[in-house]
Amino acid sequence: MDRRTLIKAGAGLGLAGHFGLSAPAYSQGAAARTLKFVPQANLANFDPIWGTQYVVRNAAALVWDTLFGFDEHLVPKPQMAEGASVSADGLTWTIKLRPNLKFHDGSTVHAKDVAASLTRWSARDSMGQMIKAIQQELVAVDDLTVKWVLKKPYPKMLMALGKNSTPMAFIMPERIAKTDPFKQIEEYIGSGPMRFVKEEWVPGAKAVFAKFADYKPRSEPGSWLSGGKHIMVDRIEWIVMPDPATASAALQNGEVDWWENPITDLVPQLRRNRNVRVDIADPLGNIGTFRMNHLTTPFNSLKARQAVLAALSQEDYMRALVGDDNALWKPLPGFFTPGTPLYTEEGGDLLKGPRNMDLAKRLLAESGYAGTPVTCVVAQDQPITKAQGDVTADLLKRIGFNVDYVATDWGTTGQRRAMKNPVGQGGWSMFHSWHAGADCINPAVYIACRANGDAAWFGWPNIPSVETAVDEWFEAPNLDAEKAAIRRLNRAGMENVTYAPTGFFLQYQAWRANISGVVKGPLPFFWGVSKT
Repeated sequence: MDRRTLIKAGAGLGLAGHFGLSAPAYSQGAAARTLKFVPQANLANFDPIWGTQYVVRNAAALVWDTLFGFDEHLVPKPQMAEGASVSADGLTWTIKLRPNLKFHDGSTVHAKDVAASLTRWSARDSMGQMIKAIQQELVAVDDLTVKWVLKKPYPKMLMALGKNSTPMAFIMPERIAKTDPFKQIEEYIGSGPMRFVKEEWVPGAKAVFAKFADYKPRSEPGSWLSGGKHIMVDRIEWIVMPDPATASAALQNGEVDWWENPITDLVPQLRRNRNVRVDIADPLGNIGTFRMNHLTTPFNSLKARQAVLAALSQEDYMRALVGDDNALWKPLPGFFTPGTPLYTEEGGDLLKGPRNMDLAKRLLAESGYAGTPVTCVVAQDQPITKAQGDVTADLLKRIGFNVDYVATDWGTTGQRRAMKNPVGQGGWSMFHSWHAGADCINPAVYIACRANGDAAWFGWPNIPSVETAVDEWFEAPNLDAEKAAIRRLNRAGMENVTYAPTGFFLQYQAWRANISGVVKGPLPFFWGVSKT
């Protein structure tokens, strides 16, 4: 019996009960005030600045708030901020806070908290690093006013503060924000609509969020990360279920209410259940990533990276992810989200046409590869990474690589990929991830397309021609100039293999019929979601 058959068979057998997840013994009223959610992966750590995992970002959006937030049109709107102004010369940004905002510990949100939080964030975020490089001062003028003075204009300031790509510019109390940005925080106090119930946190099993009574929603309608974040339940419980069949059975039996990322194999069965609703999670989709470590053998060699591109079949990866439904995927000989203004295939020829294993083997030989292990770190509890990792193990072996397949979990992957140790000393050669299409629309929000060495995303590519094109995009006076810069970026990134895109794909989400308010987007938005 193959994997797909086994999953389909198990999904309808009530496995949730078999695994000890019996129906909750709540009263009907209490159950209606608790939303049980199955996240994409375990919440292994909870510092939204230290790392870039989506599961952490998604939970953090409940606990911490931001000065600005993207709406569904990808426009940054005021959130904690009452507003912002910029001087005529573009050098001084003044941000006013909404009054009487509270942290979960009862303290008032002050401008000094904002200044400290932005300082920590700017040490880790790619846009924050750009701002920090031209910063003259970042100070609290009074309790409600922050002044950010720059040495040169930065027109995309509000995009930086409101974007949904990781790490987001979450605001924390000053004492927490002063934690070294390269060390994880241990206190989870925000001013968002939910507070984190740390005493009920069981990593690998459950995380709990309780409604924050003193939260002040904005008056505007909620839209993605902007507007009024009205929480309609008292508790949100994240129930970790890495096995898709278990999650499917739990959803169908009413033991959980909302499943973030059901695998495609199980969607027909879920749709046959009249108590379950299924829909595409985000029309902007996702981009699969094969991320190589540019610092260590063998992928510090361009020809070794090019060997991967010559042999990589995006169809193989996408079939592993979404099965036979051609409407759920498309090839991607580029880095940017299909259907968005900056999409281009410039320089993507090596990913087009029939796969060339002979060329791949020749490139590998020319790279000087001598059989050193290729440490592939593959998270088994995340269906997106597990499916891609299995394809990669076979691909690399066929090219001629000596594969060291490290089966682990997503939380450990998040820890290990940040390490620059040599392979064999805790380091790594490649890992798989994915990026939401909303995070791949331009270089400002797209961490994976950057190639600025130590400041780049994990893998640390150092490709000056990519960064030159990024600078040209930031300075472009109009859309035509932006497109020209992105064509140059895409070509440079493809020719030098910043990373290998494995394709563009759509995902589903599923929820019980008695849940209302679920919307489409790059992360689960819990505000406005109610349960009857």
